[in-house]
Amino acid sequence: MHNIGQVLTAIGPRLRALRQQRGITLAALSKTTGISESTLSRLEGGSRKANLELLLPLALAYQVPLDELVGAPETGDPRVHLRPVARDGMTYVPLSRRAGGLHAHKLVIAPSTAEPELNVHEGYEWIYVLDGRLRLVLGERSLVLAPGEVAEFDTHVPHWLGPDDDRHVELLIIFGKQGERAHLKARPA
Repeated sequence: MHNIGQVLTAIGPRLRALRQQRGITLAALSKTTGISESTLSRLEGGSRKANLELLLPLALAYQVPLDELVGAPETGDPRVHLRPVARDGMTYVPLSRRAGGLHAHKLVIAPSTAEPELNVHEGYEWIYVLDGRLRLVLGERSLVLAPGEVAEFDTHVPHWLGPDDDRHVELLIIFGKQGERAHLKARPA
């Protein structure tokens, strides 16, 4: 738990430092915010407690979010709670939650002795191998990708992917349901 007293005590010095960094006088800030110079001085010196009626005009004048202005402690849980889905020897870990558009997943594929069954469906896929060796069958072609290698393909082409050996393979996959493609933008050398 954060010490609220420490957060409140630090507001005055933070306000003074911000004003001085911006090269603004108390008189100019008073004119911009409508807060008297004496109130601003007492607020910065810590003899006046900050309240919303004082902080909101200051946040507007400095063009900063209120929580940044007061140095508020972060709230909420920053962890991303992923919900893996296991299906057909594959574990999908969704990495994006956006409705529509491109979707990113971490995919872990278990080794299998079953013959590859090629599938077709709407979309476009971009694959990056993280660990293991990926066997990618695209129509009549069979490719093996090692960690760090990338493939992209139209999913209307019959395809299958799985481990090339008896170990799991891990990959990142970006899938566009309506044929959206991942685009690489790079500067010319």
